[in-house]
Amino acid sequence: MSELQLIRNAQIVNEGKIFIGSVLINGELIESVHEGKNNYGEIDTNKVEIIEGDNLLLLPGVIDDQVHFRDPGLTHKGDIYSESKAAVAGGVTSFMDMPNTRPPAVNNELLEEKFQLAAEKSLANFSFYIGATNDNLDELLKMNPQQVCGIKVFMGSSTGNMLVDDEKTLNAIFRDAPCLIATHCEDELIIRRNKEYYQSLYGENLPAHFHSLIRNEDACFASSAKAVSLAKKYNSRLHILHLSTEKEMSLFDNSVSLEDKKITAEVCVHYLWFSNKDYEQLGNKIKCNPSIKSETDKLSLIRAINNNTIDVIATDHAPHLLPEKEGNCLNAASGLPLVQHSLVAMLQLAKQGYFTIEKVIEKMCHAPARLFKIDKRGFIRPGYYADITLVHPNDTWQVSKQNIFYKCGWSPFEEMSFDFRVLKTWVNGNKVFDEGKFDEQVRGKRLFFRV
Repeated sequence: MSELQLIRNAQIVNEGKIFIGSVLINGELIESVHEGKNNYGEIDTNKVEIIEGDNLLLLPGVIDDQVHFRDPGLTHKGDIYSESKAAVAGGVTSFMDMPNTRPPAVNNELLEEKFQLAAEKSLANFSFYIGATNDNLDELLKMNPQQVCGIKVFMGSSTGNMLVDDEKTLNAIFRDAPCLIATHCEDELIIRRNKEYYQSLYGENLPAHFHSLIRNEDACFASSAKAVSLAKKYNSRLHILHLSTEKEMSLFDNSVSLEDKKITAEVCVHYLWFSNKDYEQLGNKIKCNPSIKSETDKLSLIRAINNNTIDVIATDHAPHLLPEKEGNCLNAASGLPLVQHSLVAMLQLAKQGYFTIEKVIEKMCHAPARLFKIDKRGFIRPGYYADITLVHPNDTWQVSKQNIFYKCGWSPFEEMSFDFRVLKTWVNGNKVFDEGKFDEQVRGKRLFFRV
């Protein structure tokens, strides 16, 4: 492959604009961006690899700030190689992975082992959160905020041993954390009370739709409100993940720019696409924590994106094998695979009129880069890494097991059709995905953060 690549005459979507233009890639970086048809400067086209972009969308690569790639220890569900491969097939060029693996990444040594795994296996760029526990504050304070995306705190509810429920520890984390604190907010006491109530009425074998009644809006709001209160008390940098309710929107401010916000909000694709009416058809395939809730909640989250109350759209990609999703709502695994289909799903919602395409790119590409202060990524700009994706905006296709790249082999979008198709994805100037084929010789890079 030539060091010089010219993507010409594409519809570039970048920084709130859509325009016909061309992008010259030189090695890892974007060298120049030219607006106008057949306007790409004085380039010897005989020395450049030409990629025709006519009638195609050229987008910054998606930055997904919340995934579970299951590596190490849970690799029967997915691993960094398989899930990063699915990511680039979906136009996702960078990801931030959660610490609840086996063993959990709750000290800096284990965290660096995950970075080494990714350097060996990941087709996309990567970062990893360090996980908080009730007794690892010393490890959290030792981490380097230029090299780690944040501290993950399970507040009120968690699987495994990562629940932080000691008040003294919580206060210390919010007071002393050297970087962004990302929280999962659900209140365990409310969840337990709801579970006991519905079991007393209907027994143990509760179907999937009870999940949204057990993990309800009160459980989410109580925990999110507590996180916001702690952040305000200590002037912490707080990012609340996977918001799922209308009620929680009252906790956030859209009156200031993203760079000036100390408390920010994220929503995931499944809360914008599905609602509790979909449990009847999809059952445990859409069981996740926090739960997918009402149509009213979904529409409120969509409004919150459009009015900038919510800052980022991500996936919380969390693959399980289909047998692990069987059973009732109390024992089926929570989480669903999404990273391959997140961009096309959001573009489809834009086509349906819920968002503009510019807003989708703002929330999936620009805002994560701005919020986490990622160095030289998230935009189509000269001097930035060439993390970009080329998308056909009118090429209808159907999700099937034959075109899914997740290791778990299934998707909640199966048999659904999208009009947008990811054709090519570049990571650091390398064309890693090209119409169904992968360049598996290249690896992504570690993300770095400005402080």
